[in-house]
Amino acid sequence: MSSKTVQKQTKARLGEILLEWKLITPEKLDVALKEQAALGKTHKLGQILVNLGFISEHDVFRALSFQLGLQYLKFSEFPRTIPEGSYPTVKFLKEYKLVPIGIENNKMRVAMSDPLDEYALEALRVFSGKPFEIVLGSEKDILEAIEQYFGANVQMTTIMEGMREEEMEADVVELEEDVHHLRDMAFEAPIVKLVNMLITRAVEGRASDIHIEPFESNVKIRYRIDGALNELDPLPKRIQAAVISRIKIMSRLNIAERRLPQDGRIKLRVSGRDVDLRVSSMPTIYGESIVMRILDSSSALIDLEHLGFPGDTQPGYRKLITLPYGMLLVTGPTGSGKTTTLYASLSEINLSDKKIITIEDPIEYQIEGINQIQVKPRIGLTFANGLRHIVRQDPDIIMVGEIRDIETAEISIHSALTGHLVFSTLHTNDAPGALTRLLDMGIENFLVSSSLAGVLAQRLVRVICRSCKEPFTPRKEIIEKIGALGPDITTYHGTGCEECRNTGYRGRTGIFELMIMTEDIRKLVVDKTGSDVIRQKAISQGMATLRESGWQKVKDGLTTVEEVLRVTQEEI
Repeated sequence: MSSKTVQKQTKARLGEILLEWKLITPEKLDVALKEQAALGKTHKLGQILVNLGFISEHDVFRALSFQLGLQYLKFSEFPRTIPEGSYPTVKFLKEYKLVPIGIENNKMRVAMSDPLDEYALEALRVFSGKPFEIVLGSEKDILEAIEQYFGANVQMTTIMEGMREEEMEADVVELEEDVHHLRDMAFEAPIVKLVNMLITRAVEGRASDIHIEPFESNVKIRYRIDGALNELDPLPKRIQAAVISRIKIMSRLNIAERRLPQDGRIKLRVSGRDVDLRVSSMPTIYGESIVMRILDSSSALIDLEHLGFPGDTQPGYRKLITLPYGMLLVTGPTGSGKTTTLYASLSEINLSDKKIITIEDPIEYQIEGINQIQVKPRIGLTFANGLRHIVRQDPDIIMVGEIRDIETAEISIHSALTGHLVFSTLHTNDAPGALTRLLDMGIENFLVSSSLAGVLAQRLVRVICRSCKEPFTPRKEIIEKIGALGPDITTYHGTGCEECRNTGYRGRTGIFELMIMTEDIRKLVVDKTGSDVIRQKAISQGMATLRESGWQKVKDGLTTVEEVLRVTQEEI
């Protein structure tokens, strides 16, 4: 098919073809047509049928191929590489949902998901200035092909090859280079492109952290995605100093100081999103190790409905966050989603008749209508010092990013006892452990008993990838540990696919343990009873443990048995 407007080969409509081929029933077609009428003609019938689960995308494109007289190619039928040539930019290709798949007889072959899109065709004509041939391809396959032909891997390889050609004027860069030379190298085009690509690739790949770790012969690059580290191709040792210097310059750190740890910050825009990077440098035996925490301030806040609360836990938690006063603690290790839960909670109760003030380190999300304070220890603005001044601002609700010392704990508890609702976090393994942690800090037991309203312990488990999910029987030794699941329970796992980077998981959800302070538990705290006894009392009063919450996620087919065992302790 040439670059002229695509004409339908047959006058038959798509729905008629699908009916004739007996791929859908008249009833299903009627439902889809009504849905299209409600959504508007810009929504394609084929996509609506796929979204409703009435038909596969492959069958829709087979029918379109017949209707339009165009060849339909699946991703497996696309060429692995395309010849060098002048092609549109990645932004252009993604915007118009098309990808070049080669050049034949000076004519570009282009795969499109909607060859009737006149805007896309006209844009392609303007760019190419010459004839082109159109074939059909699904949007998913086209985006995958764009990544394969023009994505981060290809661009990274090109940058690295450019560096090999230049050789950076030396085979090895000494770590003791003078500051001026390091600064010059950090501003060289290949280094700038490489660092920008590392950050862009991490953001687009949903990474939460970037690890740059120097070793004897190379520099390891790892991204943390869904809580697990994924290793990329290492960088040559010779560009270690230049890459690290570039990152330190971007984060306004002292590039001459290589003996002490430093912390910095980078604010930039990546793929149209505002991204905040918290940078930490640490001296190691082979040079400075860099970790960048990615805070995507433009991403939407998760609400309580989508955190993963089980049905019997959410009502109790909602009741706690609407109390007029008291303290609510969220506990768990680093990276367990505590801050996300607190932000979701504050968003839920962020009403015009409530004044909410937070003091955080760092501020991960900016919420309209909430006064947020960033901790700055260098100038004396600590959690404790800031909290003293917050209570003079007449707040109804206070959120303290973390209780790190007795001073912060005492002021938080005093605030809870004087009519404020206080939220904060602690690093403990389970909910009852928060009580003993406060007591160990030196807080009086009667203050803990009277101020604390409840404790929520949580973990994050990876969610099975929907694209490669299938039933699975765990190993015998695993089955012995999961008697709590009961008989005849089907468990699942992900086999690994392109969608999940062959991990079998995509995304994460929470598992929770909510302990509400009842009169019986308050009395046990006053009597300085151990956390094990408090835990058993809470369970007897209906508290579901972290592992029980995890088993429910396994029963629902959301996660695997191995994930629950990985993030929870065995219950004694």
